[in-house]
This record gives sequence, structure tokens and C-alpha cells, in this order.
Amino acid sequence: MGTVVALGECARTSGFALAGVLVRPAEEPDDVRAAWERLPADIALVILTQAAAAALGPDVLTAPMPLTVVMPP
Repeated sequence: MGTVVALGECARTSGFALAGVLVRPAEEPDDVRAAWERLPADIALVILTQAAAAALGPDVLTAPMPLTVVMPP
């Protein structure tokens, strides 16, 4: 079973830690991109805030691995 990560603004992602999700807070676009590059290889799902998804661009959402989803507003 793979690992789940929540990536984006701390205020939007911190609650996921209660469910055992790895939280990678990143407030600025450069921080989001750096956190994305540092994700371990065993990540199965990345939950992105809308701002994080915008910082990473559309190619991340269509890549086969890891599976990515964007939180609703």
C-alpha cells in the first residue's frame, strides 16, 4: 500500500495528519515545487490544494503516478 501526502497551504492541509496522511506544508509556489521534487518514490496519492495545483501546472494532474487530486475550494 502506498503513502498519501497532502501538499499545500498549512491551513488547508494540516487536518489530514489526523487521518495518517503525510502533510507537506508549502505556502509559496517555489516551496510547492520544491516539496513536490522531494516526495518519496512510494507515494500513491497526493492531495493538492488549489494553489499548489496551480503552482505545479496541469501536467502533474495528468501524470500516471502518483495519482493526484485537487481539493475543492
